[in-house]
Amino acid sequence: MADVFACARCGAVLTASVSRVALPVHAHHTYGHDMLPALMEPGTYAVDPEPSGPPWRPWSEIGADEAEARGIFAPVHALSFGAPGAVVVAPGDTRGTVLIPERCDGYCLGLDGRDGPNLACARCGLAVATRIDDCSLWQAVWLAPDAVRRLPAEGSAGRTVEWKGTPSVEQSGRWNPRWEAAVGAALAHMLAASAGAPVAVPDGLVADTFGRALETLLPPGPPPKRAGLAGPNLPAPHPVADIALVPRHPRTGKTWQPPGTAKAVPLAADVWTALAFPREQQPVPATGGMPEGVFRDDPLPPYPHELFRPDSKVFLHTLARLPAVREPWLRRIYDHVRKHPYARPF
Repeated sequence: MADVFACARCGAVLTASVSRVALPVHAHHTYGHDMLPALMEPGTYAVDPEPSGPPWRPWSEIGADEAEARGIFAPVHALSFGAPGAVVVAPGDTRGTVLIPERCDGYCLGLDGRDGPNLACARCGLAVATRIDDCSLWQAVWLAPDAVRRLPAEGSAGRTVEWKGTPSVEQSGRWNPRWEAAVGAALAHMLAASAGAPVAVPDGLVADTFGRALETLLPPGPPPKRAGLAGPNLPAPHPVADIALVPRHPRTGKTWQPPGTAKAVPLAADVWTALAFPREQQPVPATGGMPEGVFRDDPLPPYPHELFRPDSKVFLHTLARLPAVREPWLRRIYDHVRKHPYARPF
């Protein structure tokens, strides 16, 4: 099923036909000082259930009780009191909008949305969306929930959502920032599921991405809880895991529920798929005068230049929204990482 979004005032269509998918875990993630690609794939949209945009209120004005009523269980710098339900699309899927020149400020090389909606409906002039394309930010257009209406797209069956893996390492040798964000979110859930006990993870890429953080943040000592991958088309782990890394459905965002008593730790579907079904590089026939039957296995797959570091901001954002963070041992971890966001393992 596909939708279009239209101006709430005049009804002008503002997007191409788009299909709903789960909100990416890295939707509000910042990375490095480079120009990042589009947050959303063409032909898709996602909805942020939390409030976004101004007005903002600092934690000192909110207090624990009001924050907990909104699902925040640990101190944060500030909370948005804007409208919930912002819709995000790829910049190339917008239609019939114009920039609002006086709202086009940014930090470095583009627009960062600091002045509020910077795109207006070309027909009636209503401010309808915010274009984001500054360095360190995923390129996106966020439609203001109170300025647009969702309508069914005529004659379109919608985009098929695929289960596909995202490579863990970029060709440059840097860890993929999508992995850093996804593991940061899953790590928060894994700490909560551990109840403070050490956690053992399988060797390989799971250990490369989770192992160092778990060893640093959790106390040593036997017996550790066992964590493993579980999900569609995977055999049941043996021995049975205490904690199961499972996928969030790429379309609905729902967490796959493991059988038995294992505690589910949700992981972004593209990262889970790459962990569960790694694609090995296959040799290809050599060309250019080489003897028949000779195969070549170059170029070699990219290899990371440094140890993996989960994203601390995504980790804190996720952990603050888990009731388990009220436990004293987990609150100490939260407070320490908040005070030292770039210390090991981050």
